[in-house]
Amino acid sequence: MALSTLDPNTALIVIDLQKGIAALAAKLGAAPAIANAVRLAEGFRARNLPVVLVNVVPKGTHRTEHTFNGGEMPPDWMELIPELNAQPTDHCITKPSWGAFTGTDLEEWLKARGVTQVMMAGVSTSIGVETTARQAFEAGFNVGFALDATADFSPEAQANSATRIFPRLGETGTTDDVIRLLAQA
Repeated sequence: MALSTLDPNTALIVIDLQKGIAALAAKLGAAPAIANAVRLAEGFRARNLPVVLVNVVPKGTHRTEHTFNGGEMPPDWMELIPELNAQPTDHCITKPSWGAFTGTDLEEWLKARGVTQVMMAGVSTSIGVETTARQAFEAGFNVGFALDATADFSPEAQANSATRIFPRLGETGTTDDVIRLLAQA
């Protein structure tokens, strides 16, 4: 279903726009998605709506067939990109796994503020964004996606999440759709 409305207390969750991941994603054409995520953060803050900025701690403790082999991680790899302009009112979370709800206070923090809907943005669409969206859905939140504010390292994975998974979890639209709905609220 196309993005139809924003609940009065909707939070924005921005996934993994940290220096290490954003730099890799930008090399693959994700710069427009990153810019749109920044626009969303600015729009939510302008309306005093919650903004959650999530980064991930790189861990290699699981046996998998695919591992990240980006070489030595620079010291600022986990820092949020400066374009996000993190504010004291933002809730910053460092997640230990793919989803931002696992091992963090995110669900409690959102519910304590009366949030009923989350809008998703960030990188990687098929991993961090999708996993966090699934967890939000399971926790009872309405979920929305600004598809042009998400990016993936795989075009096939991006398309799968956007066309097959996200419509089952919530509503999808563009950054402009969300900004327009914010203005109407």
